[in-house]
Amino acid sequence: MDHNSKSNLPNLSNFWMPFTANRQFKESPRLLASAEGMYYTDIDGNRILDGTAGLWCVNAGHGRKSITAAVERQMSTMDFAPTFQMGHPIAFEFAEKLAANAPGGPDAQLDRIFFTGSGSESVDTALKIAIAYQRAIGQGTRTRFIGREKGYHGVGFGGISVGGLVNNRRVFPQISADHMRHTLDVDRNAYSKGMPEHGVELAEDLERLVALHGAETIAAVIVEPMSGSAGVILPPKGYLERLRAIADKHGILLIFDEVITGFGRLGKPFGTDYFGVVPDLVTTAKGITNGAIPMGAVFAKRSIYDALMQGPQNQIELFHGYTYSGHPVACAAGIATLEIYEKEGLLTRAASLAQAWEEALHSLKGAPHVHDIRNLGLVGAIELTPRDGAPGTRAYDVFVDCFKKGLLVRVTGDIIALSPPLIIEESQISDIVSVIGDALRRAA
Repeated sequence: MDHNSKSNLPNLSNFWMPFTANRQFKESPRLLASAEGMYYTDIDGNRILDGTAGLWCVNAGHGRKSITAAVERQMSTMDFAPTFQMGHPIAFEFAEKLAANAPGGPDAQLDRIFFTGSGSESVDTALKIAIAYQRAIGQGTRTRFIGREKGYHGVGFGGISVGGLVNNRRVFPQISADHMRHTLDVDRNAYSKGMPEHGVELAEDLERLVALHGAETIAAVIVEPMSGSAGVILPPKGYLERLRAIADKHGILLIFDEVITGFGRLGKPFGTDYFGVVPDLVTTAKGITNGAIPMGAVFAKRSIYDALMQGPQNQIELFHGYTYSGHPVACAAGIATLEIYEKEGLLTRAASLAQAWEEALHSLKGAPHVHDIRNLGLVGAIELTPRDGAPGTRAYDVFVDCFKKGLLVRVTGDIIALSPPLIIEESQISDIVSVIGDALRRAA
């Protein structure tokens, strides 16, 4: 398969690429030109099977015509309108539809929706709401947050502070936060199928940090129900339930970052539903519009919203928002996306494929360089042994090899992460595993 003949290349010098080794990439670029269904096509016409749903976001597959049509209709009707002291109907319509499908169902009352433009914005929004809520109920000393090692919560200053990926925050100032230990324990849980057996006791780290800082200083604890960007790190059985209990005991809000686990990734509409643990705030983005238009949303418990709806009616209750909060075109894309999810049963389809997905991934046990395999819903990770003195290079070479053979995977450190669109067929699952297996056998 030929890739990126020089005649097809645009000028690569001006775009400063995110989370990319720019010089390395521009020496041998991988450029995608179009997409349809389960496949990208690169600039030389080669088809690339999408094993990552873009970047965890294209849950309904690429090129959905109903989303395109909805965006076009909205663009021709009204391209933009502010939501500061103004409104437009489609934002309220979308919020109502999201509330009807909110994490945890009606009893959870996570039905107050604050729109953002991304997952990073959703996280910073949730952190600010948590502090505002604690102040509103007379707990103004609660300004500290608890995150978790290896957690990823976007790249805003709040998100990098509660996040636990050191490179993301090494050179940047941070807000007040501390971190629980991560739950990745390959020694005890290697090759777990689904949630690992060992590690529920790690939730007790929250008690340790409460003892260290004082409950009266802690506003909220934020975790991904399943950590995606750090390499698909799964919660041990009972872990999330224990976090919920400790948070309740000490008056600490629990925030689930569901930017990845939201909208069907685990075989339930949200991780909240899959794990059966209800948080106080849920951050979302990515799959909310099938990746078509940037957008995010925070689902807040009605009680949190109501606590802030006090004082004079002409008073702004939360001094926060974004120019593109509730953007009309993004809302149109979101409504069309929800309709696809509902019509095609995509919010639960991963459950019907989970067994085949698990068996296919774990068939790679014993392949060269494989150190661990993890899976949940339609998410998977293959962790490789690193090369001596060159961590991350083996997985990167496998990533490049897979791309050349027509498969897009995600690589983070020495972990190959997989999260295909929810429309995937079993034959395509086999294709993914076959290409990866061949690449592992070629890897040095």
